[in-house]
Formats: sequence, C-alpha cells, structure tokens
Amino acid sequence: QVQLVESGGGLVQAGGSLRLSCAASGRTFSAYAMAWFRQAPGKEREFIAAISWSGIITYYADSVKGRFTISRDNVKNTVYLQMFSLKPEDTAIYYCAADRTRLPPRTILGAYDDWGPGTQVTVSS
Repeated sequence: QVQLVESGGGLVQAGGSLRLSCAASGRTFSAYAMAWFRQAPGKEREFIAAISWSGIITYYADSVKGRFTISRDNVKNTVYLQMFSLKPEDTAIYYCAADRTRLPPRTILGAYDDWGPGTQVTVSS
C-alpha cells in the first residue's frame, strides 16, 4: 500500500495559479503511474491528469488541457499538479492516486489503488 498526502490547496482568484503536491511513502513509488482526480460538491469524482512512472507519458482531461501540468520527482517521492488560469469551475477537492499494477497510466477511477485524503481548491470569481 502507498500512503499519499496532498498539499498546496487554498483559495485563489479566477485567473490565478496554484501548485499541488502529493507526497508518497514507499520504496516503489517510482514504479507506479500516478494521477490527480477532483470532486466538486454534488458531482462525481473526475479524472484530471495522469503520469507514467518515468514521467514521459502524460494524459489530461479536456477541461484542463493547456492549463494544468502534471509532473513527478521520483527522488522526492512526490507528484505535482501545476494549475494556471484557474476558473471557478475548477473548485473542488483534489485527490492524488497511485496505480500499483505497473501498467501505463490510465484515466479511469477504478484503476487506482491508493488515494490521499484530498486538498481543497477554491477559485473565486
């Protein structure tokens, strides 16, 4: 099992930026695909971005493509989500997740084994 803890959330005005971090425990972090999801009030959890173990392959939801960037540092056991040009509709709890199957990164919720508790991002208009 991988323990994940997100940080970096907060309140920001529309058009602003934030960088989320997800610190992972475990020696095999570098072998796992990682992803970010988010869940807004009254809505289902949705895929945002995923990254392969090497960091070479990345996928994004259309709603964030060109505004968000996922990256990772396998030395620090951390995955990041840099968010630019934030919009009020980006308001949600953001979760990072780990896929311990060692497959390429996937976009579906059920592919991920371990989840962090989440960090709140609020974008004011």
